[in-house]
Amino acid sequence: MLVTLSIRDIVLIDRLDLDFTAGMSVLTGETGAGKSILLDSLSLALGARGDADLVRHGEDQGQVTAVFDVAGAHPVREFLRANDVDDDGDVILRRIQTADGRTRAFVNDQPVSAGLLRQAGSLLVEIHGQHDDRALVDPDSHRSLIDLFGGLTADAEGVAAAYSAFRSAARAVSEHEQRIEAARKEADYLRSSVDELLQLKPEPGEEQQLAERRTDMMQVEKIAGDLNEAFETLNGSASPIPELASLLRRLERKVDQLPRLLGQPVRSLSEALDQLEETRGGLESALRETEFDPRELESVEERLFALRAASRKYSVTVEELPALCDRMVADLADLDAGEDKLAALVDASAKAQSSYDKKAAFLSQKRRKSAAALEKAVERELPDLKLERARFIVEMQSEPETRGKTGIDQLEFHVQTNPGTKPGPLMKVASGGELSRFLLALKVCLADKGTAPTLVFDEIDTGVGGAVAEAIGVRLARLAGTVQVLTVTHAPQVAARAEGHFLIAKEAAKPNRVATRVQRIDDDHRSEEIARMLAGSVITEEARAAARKLLTAAE
Repeated sequence: MLVTLSIRDIVLIDRLDLDFTAGMSVLTGETGAGKSILLDSLSLALGARGDADLVRHGEDQGQVTAVFDVAGAHPVREFLRANDVDDDGDVILRRIQTADGRTRAFVNDQPVSAGLLRQAGSLLVEIHGQHDDRALVDPDSHRSLIDLFGGLTADAEGVAAAYSAFRSAARAVSEHEQRIEAARKEADYLRSSVDELLQLKPEPGEEQQLAERRTDMMQVEKIAGDLNEAFETLNGSASPIPELASLLRRLERKVDQLPRLLGQPVRSLSEALDQLEETRGGLESALRETEFDPRELESVEERLFALRAASRKYSVTVEELPALCDRMVADLADLDAGEDKLAALVDASAKAQSSYDKKAAFLSQKRRKSAAALEKAVERELPDLKLERARFIVEMQSEPETRGKTGIDQLEFHVQTNPGTKPGPLMKVASGGELSRFLLALKVCLADKGTAPTLVFDEIDTGVGGAVAEAIGVRLARLAGTVQVLTVTHAPQVAARAEGHFLIAKEAAKPNRVATRVQRIDDDHRSEEIARMLAGSVITEEARAAARKLLTAAE
C-alpha cells in the first residue's frame, strides 16, 4: 500500500508530506483547494507524462516521492528484479520535473526510464474517475478481468504456453520447408561442395599449426648451410683439430723439461681442444635436429594453400571451414531425408495445434461461465447505486480459427443504461456519473481478485444524490477491507465511511503567494468538515447534527 507521499514545489504545493494507513482514506476540501494537484502529483510519481507547468512558479524543479509497503511476493518485486532494480525493503518511486520540461525517474534511488516507472506504478496503484480511460477501455484488460474473476489465470497461462509451442512447431515446419527448397535449388552445387570439403577434411586450428610449422622449416632452411659449413670446418679433412692435438702431445712430452715456460700454454691448448670438440658435438647435434625432408615443407605449403583457396572460394575464414562442412552435410542430409523429417515436423505441428485448440476451447467455455457470473455479480450492485434499470453485459465472441496467445475470445464490457436502448461499449454509452458507478460495482466484485493494492477514486460521487452517495460510500468501505482505498470526494456520506480523513485547503505562504496545505483531521474536526460538506459556507447546528449522525451510522 501507499504509506508516504512527499511533494516539493508542484503547482500550489511548496512542501507536503503525507502518511497513509490501510483501509479507506478520503481527501476533502473546497473546490480549487488543490485536490486535483495532489492526484496529479501522485500520477507524476507513478510515471504519468510530465509537464513543465507542474513546477511551482519561481522554482527550478519539483519533485514527488511515493513510498509503498508491499509484500515480498507482490508482482512489482519480480518486475523490478527482472529489470535489475534493487527491491529490498519499501518500493520508492520518485520523479523530478524541471521547469524546462525535462523529467527524471527513480525507483529505489536507481535511475530508470519513465516507461519502467509507469509499468511499476501500474502494478501498485489504479486511479479511477468519471473520465477514466485506462482500466476499462482496453478489451484486453476486460479479458484479463474475466480470467481473474473466474480464477482462470492458470488456464490462461496454459493456453499461452500451448500457443507458444504451436507457433514454435509451425515455425519449424516453415523453416524446414524453406531449407529443403533452398537445398533443392542448389543441389548440384551443394553435393560438389560437400565432396570437396569432405576430401579436404579441414580441422579446427589447422591453419595456425601449418603456418607455424612452415615458418620453422623455412627458418631452418636459411641457417642449414651455415651449420654445415661450420661443422665441416671442425670435422672435415681440413679440420685443425688433429694437427692441434698432435702439437699438444709433443708439447706435453717436453713440459717436464721446461715447466715454467710450457705449463700454461699446454693447459690453454688442452682447454681450447676440449672447447673445439664440444663445439663440434654441438654442431653435429644441431644438424640432426634441423634435418627435415624438403618434401615436408612442400606438403605443408600445398595443404596451407589448399585451405586458404577453399576459404576464399566459400567466403569464410579457414577456421570456419569445418563448421561450413558440417552445415553443408546437414543441408544435404535434409535434402536426402527431408521429406521424412518434414512429415515428422508436420505431425508434431498438428499435435501442437490440436493441443492448443482443446485448451483454448476449454478456456473459452470457462470464460463464458465467468462472464455470466460477473454480469450477475455486477448487476446485484447496481440497484443500490441507482442503476436498477441498467444492465451490465460481457460481449464475448469466440473464433476458433483466430488463434492467439490469449485464446480465441474477444471480450468487451457493454452496458444498457435503460430498457429499450441499444447496449454498447461501457466507455461510449455510460455518462460520467454512470461510468463511475459501473466502475465501482466492478471493483467491488473484483476486490479480492488481484487488482493493484492501492485504488484511488477521483470524485466518482459527483452528480449523485444522498442515497447513491451512501451506497458508494458503503462499497468503497467494503473495498477497503481488501485493498487500500484513497478517495477524493464531495459527498459527506462517502467521507463519513473513511478511516482516515485529510482536509485540503489553501493558505497564504508568502506575500502574494498561496500554498496548498493538507492535514489529517481527528473526529471532532471530521464532524465539522462533514457538516460543511452538508451545509456549504454557513454551517448550521442542523448540519452538525446530521454530520454526527452520519459518522455514528458509519461506525
